[in-house]
Amino acid sequence: MSPNLHISDFLDPINLAELSQDQGYRDGQIGKLIDAYDETFPDLYEADLVIVGCEEERGIGRDRRGAGAPDAIRQEFYQLFYWHSDVKLADAGNIRAGATLTDTYAALKTVLRELTAIGKTVVILGGSHDLTLSQYYTYADKKHIVEATCVDALIDLDIHSLHRSDNFLMEMLTGEPNYISHYNHIGFQSYYVHPHMLETMDKLRFDCFRLGSVKDKIEEMEPVIRNSHLFSFDISAIAHAFAPANQLSPNGFNGEEACILMRYAGLSHNINTIGIYGYMPGRDTGQLTARQISHMLWYLIDGKSRGRREAALSDREFFIEYRTAFAEVETTFLQSKKTQRWWMQLPDNKYIACSYQDYLLASSNEIPERWLRAQERG
Repeated sequence: MSPNLHISDFLDPINLAELSQDQGYRDGQIGKLIDAYDETFPDLYEADLVIVGCEEERGIGRDRRGAGAPDAIRQEFYQLFYWHSDVKLADAGNIRAGATLTDTYAALKTVLRELTAIGKTVVILGGSHDLTLSQYYTYADKKHIVEATCVDALIDLDIHSLHRSDNFLMEMLTGEPNYISHYNHIGFQSYYVHPHMLETMDKLRFDCFRLGSVKDKIEEMEPVIRNSHLFSFDISAIAHAFAPANQLSPNGFNGEEACILMRYAGLSHNINTIGIYGYMPGRDTGQLTARQISHMLWYLIDGKSRGRREAALSDREFFIEYRTAFAEVETTFLQSKKTQRWWMQLPDNKYIACSYQDYLLASSNEIPERWLRAQERG
């Protein structure tokens, strides 16, 4: 059976006329060009990137359906102009809320599994952050070992909370059997995180990057995200001024930095599920948060378009090789002629994503921390 027919059982259509407020879309706007589930289900085989909405908010103790977060984002996104004709877009509509929270997880997981199986990159417009579990089980059910990255002001390991969204990482990172090879957490705000939690994450060899350090050198996050398969972004990581619906913190990433991180996700050839969570339209001001998220989606597509230019590592004619030694270890760095990105060779001859800064450290006979952490994880 075609995945198109199968997954449509779990999805509700959107109303394009309502989204455009009966104005329609102009030539060149995304709403005019995207293959959206309005009256007929889109041909998902033709798409490169598929949008799926999920309004589930029972993970934060709210009613089973949120107040139209995916459609509020679509309303802004569809008005943007489409610059990347090499990336075909589809919108599969919204996941039907299940009788229980677990039912909705299962429905979303089924849709993600079918779409990733036919080689699609899927963007989930949520919903609360615990929907990341559906992303994780998309891989775990197939016994695929993956690397995951979350962008969030908090580290959702609060075992004292009754809300699933506050502690879902416990199940994802420590459940057995486990299929997380490595976990990265980007943009945590120290005053919201118990120091012992960071010690625990470090013992597990997981990497947590404080907001301030990321803002200082955001380009160092590109290799972190490039190695990932699952990418999850909670809007609590964006400062309130740039995302008024975030009422957790006045601090965080600015709008441009959030777009940069999303572009890095688009550049990655590994990432095929991306979730943007935590948006509540009722808390927004002038749809600014929805607009911010729509810009992040635009930059995700921009990254995907740029990433297509990258050659395979085996095509060495498209890379510059740099051989160096540090701490009596000889290694090779590769720099792409097409995208200028870097890779670093490990002792087992595998290459991992790295940055120019790693190469400079190695050339100065210093061990790059990225290399050391990779070795510690085995």
